[in-house]
Amino acid sequence: MIYRLIRLIRKELQALLGSKQGRMILMMPVILQTAIFPFAATLEVKNASLAIYNQDDGVAGRELIERLSHAAAFTHIIMVHSQQELNQTIDTQSALLAVVLPMNLSRHLKAHLPAQVQMVVDGRRSNSGQIASAYALQVVNDYGVESGAKPVANITLRNLSNPNLEYKWHVLPSLVAIITTIGCLIVTALSVAREREEGTFDQLLVSPLTPAYIMAGKAIPGVMVACVQGSFIASVAHWLYGVPFTGSLFLLFAGMVGYGLALAGVGLFISSISETQQQAFLGVFCFMTPAVMLSGYVAPIENMPIFLQWVAHLNPLTYFILILKGVFLKGLGFAGAWAYIWPLLLIAFASLTSALYLFRRHIA
Repeated sequence: MIYRLIRLIRKELQALLGSKQGRMILMMPVILQTAIFPFAATLEVKNASLAIYNQDDGVAGRELIERLSHAAAFTHIIMVHSQQELNQTIDTQSALLAVVLPMNLSRHLKAHLPAQVQMVVDGRRSNSGQIASAYALQVVNDYGVESGAKPVANITLRNLSNPNLEYKWHVLPSLVAIITTIGCLIVTALSVAREREEGTFDQLLVSPLTPAYIMAGKAIPGVMVACVQGSFIASVAHWLYGVPFTGSLFLLFAGMVGYGLALAGVGLFISSISETQQQAFLGVFCFMTPAVMLSGYVAPIENMPIFLQWVAHLNPLTYFILILKGVFLKGLGFAGAWAYIWPLLLIAFASLTSALYLFRRHIA
């Protein structure tokens, strides 16, 4: 039986890699997303436009304009001369953020009195606007402290694991999980549906292999594809983009295998209920979008409603992203990783069992 299982796995790999189209489907998304995501999927604000309405005729106004114009986040400064012009600049999205320097700014700072600076943010781009306003506020606060104004509190920030807040360090470990999700799901979801379309499904059923061995022969190639793709992206992240790898390779591959098994179960479940490969493709993307949204990659799980938080804890992507960030940035050991590995294995067992049950019921 083991020899027959190996032959079935070999047949699946030949079906995947035997054609140019199959190789392109497995390779091109990995290469393109690895090249594009670290630069495109970022919340950092760069090359933003800043409008400044300076009502102050003293030194402080000129100094703040000079400092804001040299801030890395703002490459285009728009000087406005009235409140109406400022409103028009924001309304037409010519500027992401506007700073209003009041008339008494220099006098208040010279007298060591509190001075107020107004910031107007484009609410249509709320995330970028809030980040840009934080940059501008830091420039204003630094100048106020240098001018003799006493801050309310002296806060020192230390960012653990990612001291310089490099956004690529956040994107690339998560990208290992997202891209392997696509590859593994497509490989497993198309397997049974492809057999039905090509008319070889009945031949597979009359073979000496039991349904459990057939499912194993369909699942193992998907896990292998997930491990190969994940290894490639992890290598590129470390050697090309400079993301530190502080954990254990064993834990990385253990997480990949556990996650691949969980995805294989989901993919085989989709494949078992799909009559055509087109239906299987649709099923994959119906699973992919909610899985990414609920994984904590886009938004913290703690910010979601309680019901969605429970759903997120059933999502294998949630645990694999935590494993990846742990082994890349935090030096995660086995004791810490086990808290994420055992839910992955539990989800894998549940998904594979459900897929096998549905497969047996379908052929009964």
